[in-house]
Amino acid sequence: MRLRPSRRFLVDTLTTIGFFTTLATAVELLIVGMEPRAVLATRALMVPVMVLTGRPYGLWRDRVFARLAPRGRLAVIATDIAAFLGFQVPVYAATLALAGAAPAQIATAIGSAVVLMAAVSRPFGLVLETARRLAGTASAPGSAPGSAPGTPG
Repeated sequence: MRLRPSRRFLVDTLTTIGFFTTLATAVELLIVGMEPRAVLATRALMVPVMVLTGRPYGLWRDRVFARLAPRGRLAVIATDIAAFLGFQVPVYAATLALAGAAPAQIATAIGSAVVLMAAVSRPFGLVLETARRLAGTASAPGSAPGSAPGTPG
């Protein structure tokens, strides 16, 4: 059975929105100390960005995993980190540039964000794989990230 691209778009996009809205809301409320109204406004502004990047990131991640074919748990984790950083750093840099940040500010922001991005890349990868599996949109057996023999999810 061939799945319609719109179903894959929905799964990847809604998973992205759910995961990062939950994570960012917790950070902004509990760590940054933002007011709930400001958090709501920030999250609302980020939804269009996530709609535009959710499925493209899922496709990018699939290609990185297919090309590198990681074997073993550490290789899968490293591949998830590489895929996430390779996609999200340019998106973040472009977003900052469009917002009017100076090149030095962009470099500083990216330097700081890379650590957080690396930390959330594998958890997000696992959530995305689970959502795809539950929705019936996972890649073919043997080609899905983390599905190679000896590579527990």
